[in-house]
Amino acid sequence: MGARKRITAEKRKEAKKAAFSAKLNNVPTSPRKMRLVADMVRGMEVFRALGVLKYSNKEAAARIEKLLRSAIANWEAKNERKAESGELYISILQVDGGAMLKRLRPAPQGRGYRIRKRSNHVTLHLDTITNDNQN
Repeated sequence: MGARKRITAEKRKEAKKAAFSAKLNNVPTSPRKMRLVADMVRGMEVFRALGVLKYSNKEAAARIEKLLRSAIANWEAKNERKAESGELYISILQVDGGAMLKRLRPAPQGRGYRIRKRSNHVTLHLDTITNDNQN
């Protein structure tokens, strides 16, 4: 491995150690519905986001709330202390399309209509507010 490649690999490893994230794969909800909820809380302070998600009437909100709690627990485990209010915020909340189940529904005159049952992958990254990363 060349020196330049090794240096960038070490930088990437250090950045990954400082990143606190959680990932949820193959959620059986369409990505469009999940993005509606993700847009509500992206960039918010975590405890405020938990309050918003708790009282949202969308089904996707419960899944993102559970994912956010997992990311907070990851942060607490790495830092060996409890998270305080106003300390963490959601830096990245990304919803990507997942596998699609394709089914056929019977239609008139012997035809079949295609039904696409979509799923998604959600990635959530936390960051501390004291960092200079926040806009």
